[in-house]
Amino acid sequence: MDYEVACEVNMAEYLHNRSNTRIIVSNYVNDGRPSVEKLVNIIACMQATGADVIKLDICVDYITDLAPIFTVLTHCQVPLIAMAVGSSGLISQLLGPKFGAFLVYGSLGGKPVPGLPSLVSLRQVYKLEYTNADTKVFGLVSNPVAHSKGPILYNPTFRHMGYNGIYVPMLVDDIEEFFETYSGSDFAGFSVGIPYKEAAIRCCDEVHPIAKVQKIFSLSSEHYSKEAMDGKLIVYTTDCEAAISAIEDALTERNVSSKGVPHSTSSLISGRTFVLIGAGDAGRALAFGAKYKGARIIIFNRDYKRAKALADEVSGEALLYEALETFRPEMGDPCKSICHWNGTKFTSKCCFKGEALRGYDLVFDVVYTPRNTQLLKEAAEVGVTTVSGVEMFVRQALGQFRLFTSGSAPEDFMRKLVIEQF
Repeated sequence: MDYEVACEVNMAEYLHNRSNTRIIVSNYVNDGRPSVEKLVNIIACMQATGADVIKLDICVDYITDLAPIFTVLTHCQVPLIAMAVGSSGLISQLLGPKFGAFLVYGSLGGKPVPGLPSLVSLRQVYKLEYTNADTKVFGLVSNPVAHSKGPILYNPTFRHMGYNGIYVPMLVDDIEEFFETYSGSDFAGFSVGIPYKEAAIRCCDEVHPIAKVQKIFSLSSEHYSKEAMDGKLIVYTTDCEAAISAIEDALTERNVSSKGVPHSTSSLISGRTFVLIGAGDAGRALAFGAKYKGARIIIFNRDYKRAKALADEVSGEALLYEALETFRPEMGDPCKSICHWNGTKFTSKCCFKGEALRGYDLVFDVVYTPRNTQLLKEAAEVGVTTVSGVEMFVRQALGQFRLFTSGSAPEDFMRKLVIEQF
């Protein structure tokens, strides 16, 4: 029943004549950023109607507007439903049970509703029946964020490991305000995506040594973990190790199958020509990783200045993007070069395909959807070892899960999830 209607009708008659029913009184709140005090006053007025349950429909513009709602849910003495309207309000439903919401809403059918998770995701992905006041909150901080596949990976893994956690998408407009607002121990860790991978550095208390090296040259990918002991926000990077280890393992596996177990303890990347096409976040991680492993680095990028800047930082070489059409690795030793490419930019007219790939020892595509991109198909057709972005994604996820939980990660379980769900 709408609050205005409840104020006008004889509620005593409704309350007296009901049998096994409850009366929910609902009120729409649309005044910008309602404070805790404002919400408490509204609830008090609504409670005076004799309602069994109070429901607030609140219009929010930013995810930080939800903080007062969570506070009121936690301390409210009457059953309370709080539904934030709009895309930024999604976590009001996903985290409702943690903060004491009487019930949450999900959308039916295939048409998405801004601010509402689908009923299918609530039942199958988030399984909110496992969420309680002690649940630790994790999530992807990004804008946009609807593409995140983290929930379908981390939430089942939390349950598999018996860890009381939930992973949610967080649509953020102001990264600094976000971390200032959600600084409590309930929010235990975050993955940080576009466009905040560099800006988020300003919000942390401490930078892990490996991430610090990359931070000087624009950090490639960050993971934030709220340390339970001292409440510090610490930044880590998982991109570099995930990508480089995937490449190394693929090279090792090929060597084992063709030559037997290798005797050298040095990295198989050492001494190779490492060709990077793209100087974005993944490219930066690979550039620093390859440099650390002793590779010679050549970088192509549509923006030559960006390629040159990264090349200077890793003592590599930048070449004009137009030169890619005629560039060939050292043909005298075709097992010497590795190529990285962001396959989202690969087209049927791309010059970097077919015979142009034959001179490479390995081709790695950072894209993980689809798993077998057109680039990888082209490379495989000419007999080149390939590595899908799925490998990087899985290893990133394993690293982040260890940071989230301060424990081990079930590799077989997580890898199976990725193969089945992605």
